Parts: sequence; structure tokens; C-alpha cells
Amino acid sequence: MKLIKLLPVLALGVLVFSQPAQAVEEITLRIKDHKFIPEIVEVPAGEKVKLIVMNEDKTPEEFESYELNREKIIRGGGKGIVFIGPLKPGEYPFFGEFNMDTAQGKVVAK
Repeated sequence: MKLIKLLPVLALGVLVFSQPAQAVEEITLRIKDHKFIPEIVEVPAGEKVKLIVMNEDKTPEEFESYELNREKIIRGGGKGIVFIGPLKPGEYPFFGEFNMDTAQGKVVAK
């Protein structure tokens, strides 16, 4: 008898967990000549975003942001993935700690 009462709950669980995951927007950010390209990255507010950071320099660089609470070292000639968001509308600066004078940028959530 108890199993019959649980069947609707179990069926609902199967439906919820079998739904496809929502697609995450991917944005590519390059590092070249110790600079981020583009320097300003626009993302949709309220959504999770996947940043693909491609380091075209021969030396390592870091993607770091206190406001985004992210820190990732990208080896020379390598790539890294940084997930951000969902973010409230606003500006979120980031920098490369190994070349702080030139490696500067910001994420703008709209």
C-alpha cells in the first residue's frame, strides 16, 4: 500500500532528473602580449557563463578576480576554463597577476 502512494513521487523525481541541462553560454577570452583580448567581456546577467581562456603567450598568466571570486593559472600556450555567474548587473574587474600593468579587464553583466 505504501509503495502505491510513493509511485507519483518517484515518477516526478524521474521527470525532474531526466530533463536536459540548460546550455551555458561560452565566451572565449585570449591572452596575447600579456593583455586580455577583449578587455571588456559582456555577459547576460542572471546566467551562468563558461569563459574559455586561451593563453597565446609563451609564459603563464593568471585569470584572477576578487569580485568574481575566481583565480586560475593558464600555462603558456594553454587554455583554461572558468565558470562565472549567475551575476547581478554590474562590472566585475579581473587581472593577470603575473603582468598586472597590462593584463587588465572586466566582465560587464547586463
